[in-house]
Amino acid sequence: MAMDAADIKKLILDALPDAEVTIEDLAGDGDHYAAKVVSSAFVGKNRVQQHKIVYDALQGRMGGVCMPWPCKQQFQRTHEEKEFLVRR
Repeated sequence: MAMDAADIKKLILDALPDAEVTIEDLAGDGDHYAAKVVSSAFVGKNRVQQHKIVYDALQGRMGGVCMPWPCKQQFQRTHEEKEFLVRR
């Protein structure tokens, strides 16, 4: 069963209250999303740690419901931007 984009965003914001989260439905099917997350929680973290932060935010819905794949990283002065592809 696919997750709603609003549910993905809420899970991330619940775990990372300072985050700016943008969810894009990549295929228009409600099953493949790109999530862009900007948070101070990523500062000083390596990619594995950043991935785990988002994985933990999704509360075990990885694999069976969604799978984040890091695909883009940009550094900002106080935040790091991490983009994930989220799919079922």
